[in-house]
Amino acid sequence: GGPRRLLLISNSTLHGGGYLGHCQQHIQSFLGQKVKRVLFIPYALHDRDAYARTAREKFESLGYGLDSIHESCDPVEAIRKSEAIFIGGGNTFRLLKALYDNSLIHEIRKRVLEDGIPYMGSSAGTNVATISINTTNDMPIVYPPSLQALGLVPFNINPHYLDPDIKRTHMGETREERIRQYHEEPNTPPVLGLREGTMLLVEGDKATLQGVTGARLFLRGKKPTEHEPGTDFSFLLTDSNPLKP
Repeated sequence: GGPRRLLLISNSTLHGGGYLGHCQQHIQSFLGQKVKRVLFIPYALHDRDAYARTAREKFESLGYGLDSIHESCDPVEAIRKSEAIFIGGGNTFRLLKALYDNSLIHEIRKRVLEDGIPYMGSSAGTNVATISINTTNDMPIVYPPSLQALGLVPFNINPHYLDPDIKRTHMGETREERIRQYHEEPNTPPVLGLREGTMLLVEGDKATLQGVTGARLFLRGKKPTEHEPGTDFSFLLTDSNPLKP
């Protein structure tokens, strides 16, 4: 095995660019030369065939083969044999339910945390890499057996994080207010709000913010803080983290 290696991307498409276009160099540098094939998990979208075609086209253009888990007759075996895993975006509830239904939670954790294979997530795929999907933006269109997710990192992420628009008259809760409501509950972990265009690279016990925008960090009982690309978030990975509630 080796240390955990994660690339947790806020969004797969950035305004003005194609699928994974804004982060393709990060993907190539993350997967490197050793990985030849990527196992794609398209469970977050209803049309899995179309989703797999989009992902395959992109990864082949970057020099990697892609197998989609929904085409495998034995999903558990597909995880056990995979060189790298990529879970795409869509509806986080649908995705997590399918991971439970196919008995993949334990298998993915083992491959990533014990065997050290690279894990990439985008949007919903980033949500399920964290402790829970409590801080997703998605509607609960189906019921997973639990909101507990893969737990590859000991905190939560809010992908597509949006700042309040002071010009708008919309009176619904802002993203910040919703995360604050989450932190009103006891024993809730930190939440990293990843704006579109950012991603978190985790290598062993080191976590670094990458991309072009920035992130907002929410800790229970503290004021949120603003962070630029290049920020070292390694302290979020330790359970003895002094900033944890």
